[in-house]
Amino acid sequence: MEAPLVRRAGLAFETIPAAGVHGVGMRAMPGNLRQLGRGVLAARRALRRFRPDVLLFTGGYVGVPVALAGLAIPKVVYVPDIEPGLALRLLARMAEVVLVTADESRRYFRGARRVLVTGYPTRRELQGWERTVARSRLNLRSGPVVLVLGGSRGARAINEALWSCLRDLLKRTQIVHLTGELDWPRVEAIVNTLPASAAENYHAFPFLHEEMGAALASADLAIGRAGASSLGELPLFGLPAILVPYPHAWRYQKINAAFLVARGAAIELPNDRLAEMLLDTTLGLLADPQRLSEMSAAARSLATPRAALAIAAEVERLAGVKGGTDG
Repeated sequence: MEAPLVRRAGLAFETIPAAGVHGVGMRAMPGNLRQLGRGVLAARRALRRFRPDVLLFTGGYVGVPVALAGLAIPKVVYVPDIEPGLALRLLARMAEVVLVTADESRRYFRGARRVLVTGYPTRRELQGWERTVARSRLNLRSGPVVLVLGGSRGARAINEALWSCLRDLLKRTQIVHLTGELDWPRVEAIVNTLPASAAENYHAFPFLHEEMGAALASADLAIGRAGASSLGELPLFGLPAILVPYPHAWRYQKINAAFLVARGAAIELPNDRLAEMLLDTTLGLLADPQRLSEMSAAARSLATPRAALAIAAEVERLAGVKGGTDG
């Protein structure tokens, strides 16, 4: 799913064969190791063509064959989640510098050569939306707005829980709902069950690109998973959140959510009780402007709007080191 996003940004995209070896059964291990070997050979060919000065890794086992193929090339590792995955821990051992979203991640890299806290990088296009303009772009009126983030593919538990209490929520708030692609075909049938007064408060999209900043700027409360982007985008907009960690993503999302909850920026709901808790939790927050304001301030205090520049500076520094300059 990364391919269209990378190409949309005007960047070349090349795939490398890879497979995980952590947590796989003995039956799958030989095939995965062979795939890893093919990945090293493919990565070596790609590196010979591209001849990079620096390699930047942000996670996933696909980075392992690339790192092995480019042992002599300086490496930067950026850790988006609070807790790194196994691949990033391995890559960090080969990296000149490890960049982390929050200071809490330092403890996972005590043996690293250099660890810097940069914050989470966000797209420049997200910023600059004034709330009135943002709401106008999405056909929203004044009054509370809840942004429900179903993910790029679709977080079915969140979508189902929202739809189960949609009528009651729409009596109190407007909803911008990013369903993800998988559940988007169901939206028309959902809307057809709503009375006209409720339907005009429901704004569903499969996903947003250019208007994603407008959606974040328009909202008073977000509901979504606790992927790494929640550590950057929610603080950037000072957006309070109800977070529902994906239960099958090891514990990365659970730890991300705990980070924001501990700082007063979010509330966590369990995935298996979401349907029964979502309505009361959402309405309770909307009815408590003081608490929303405090959560917003807590979120905004975590914002790092120059994180991308800090990461880029480290990449350029290493490129300068290799080229024999001061960068």
